[in-house]
Amino acid sequence: MTQRLRRARDLGIVVGPLPTGPHNAVTDVPGVLVGHTTVDDGGGLHTGVTAVVPSQLGPGRWSLPAAVYAGNGYGKLVGSTQVDELGVLESPIVLTATLSVFRAADALLTWLMERRPDRVSFNPLVGETNDGHLSDIRRRPITEGHVLDAVDGASADPPAEGCVGAGTGTTALGYKGGIGTASRVVPGAGDPVTVGALTQSNFGGVLTVLGVPMPVAELIPAADRAEPAGNSCMIVVATDAPLDARQLGRLARRAIFAMGRVGASYSNGSGDYAIAFSTAPPDRPLIPDSQINPIFAAVLDSVEEALLNSLVTATTTRGPGGRTSHAVPHAAVVRRLAAAGRLTAPA
Repeated sequence: MTQRLRRARDLGIVVGPLPTGPHNAVTDVPGVLVGHTTVDDGGGLHTGVTAVVPSQLGPGRWSLPAAVYAGNGYGKLVGSTQVDELGVLESPIVLTATLSVFRAADALLTWLMERRPDRVSFNPLVGETNDGHLSDIRRRPITEGHVLDAVDGASADPPAEGCVGAGTGTTALGYKGGIGTASRVVPGAGDPVTVGALTQSNFGGVLTVLGVPMPVAELIPAADRAEPAGNSCMIVVATDAPLDARQLGRLARRAIFAMGRVGASYSNGSGDYAIAFSTAPPDRPLIPDSQINPIFAAVLDSVEEALLNSLVTATTTRGPGGRTSHAVPHAAVVRRLAAAGRLTAPA
């Protein structure tokens, strides 16, 4: 899907010195696909499904090195314990709303069973954030068809961002949140490697852009600032760097650290999870820990920018009971950044 909304870089917000991939998206990692299904009736339902699909998973290779890190485990990440135990990803990664996560896992099980008729055990990996502030979450509207459409419709195109898929009804840092993505290319002695991030933002705190606070109380004084229940964040990090599960766990931890850069409060009710996986061929020699620092930097920068993209591409959304999450006001953000000397390009 062609990107039409203004992203962080369109506003002159550039995070870190590393170059991005062609689309500045997780789909810059070769073979990584993203699909969305959006459920939005214009009234009480603002929800959906986002799927991250490594095309390397298939006949001949049904697992990839992977790790999960729980910054705060107040969430329902189905399948995470087996990833922890075995260090492998065996399914696409699906994101949705809290009360729909179990139906989504069952749907993903259907997808896996159709492709592996000889198996009697599967580990679908499904994460969530709570979009109940803007959507009637108790209706559990996500069906098997929604999940299969997102997985089967996943593509290598630049993913849509903001109020789409699993980010349709989320709220973050006082503003309308959503889906965001970004990537970085890390030069090396051999071929460069790519790190990509996709985020589902739905967590509390004070939005901070390039170190400059952007409190909603100051930028939109009349905004509804009710704190949504179940603040959380899901982060997916993909890379073609040859790393093992232990090293990918280190990447996942850095992904959670990046939330602090944009002002996360890491509150009691925030289920903050990162999933990291590698698509590198299994015969490639691992990158030694002594050379991993540039990849850490790529994770921190790509996750920070993905989180910012999830907010600046989102649009004002009204949910049940008149609850409203307002879009980040671009002009006000640019003015503050310009006054602080933080913009690197004209907006």
